Amino acid sequence: MRKAYTKEFREQALKLVTEQGLSPRRAARELGMPDSTLMIWLKKSGWHFEPQAPQLPLSTDPQALQLQVRELQRQVRRLEMEKDILKKATVYFASQSP
Repeated sequence: MRKAYTKEFREQALKLVTEQGLSPRRAARELGMPDSTLMIWLKKSGWHFEPQAPQLPLSTDPQALQLQVRELQRQVRRLEMEKDILKKATVYFASQSP
């Protein structure tokens, strides 16, 4: 038998995720409800999950900033190379199919 939740409970559950930033799984666990139910409510409300990269504190040290920029440039080059390889693989496999 399904458990009935009040409108107020549902609104508070949604606010835990949308306004307070809790993950749907954690919010559901804290509320003692199935996370699948909370996910359904979130989807119906138009919410979509976007994983966020952890924000690193920005340094004011110019040398530290330069190191970060170089590392990010390396990552961009690597990702562009991977993207090019995938493009070439796509063209290759597309030409192989009958």
